[in-house]
Amino acid sequence: MTDRRLIQISKLLSLMLRHQPEQFSLTLDAEGFAPIEDVLTALQSRLPGASADDILAVVATIEPDKRRFSIEDGEIRANYGHSLEERIKQQVATPPALLLHGTTESAALRILKEGLTPMRRQYVHMTVNRELALRVGARRGKPALLMIDAAAAHDTGVAFYRANDSFWLADSVPAKFIRYA
Repeated sequence: MTDRRLIQISKLLSLMLRHQPEQFSLTLDAEGFAPIEDVLTALQSRLPGASADDILAVVATIEPDKRRFSIEDGEIRANYGHSLEERIKQQVATPPALLLHGTTESAALRILKEGLTPMRRQYVHMTVNRELALRVGARRGKPALLMIDAAAAHDTGVAFYRANDSFWLADSVPAKFIRYA
């Protein structure tokens, strides 16, 4: 299996599990999981020859530091980045003291004034990994790195959720807890 084909499968899995499950006749549970069998059937409708092993390879090898997907008990879900109308439930957790958010220079100025909001997503995304935050910020232009005082925000009632080992989520973060890193 080529990296190009695995990337193609990864993008299709993101579309299925983060944005348009109904387009693939998939039903996600409250935590965003769908049976791998159903996901494989949907995947094969677009990519004949795709296999369950391909799905496992995507989870294990395509940008593993981002941990885009989780597999549990024969089901798979996207860990974050959902734009679905129905909100994916996340477990509240105590965040590390400081988190990072990668964005563009122009968006950083708005965030410093208005705070961090999910825009078209369900949650805002943060990480402790500087390189990962910069890579995320560079997707749409010159990156800017923002630091979030997560401990202080948490102490005032901002809820944080642990998406996976790489990403933390929040409903929003007020500007007073954000500064340039």
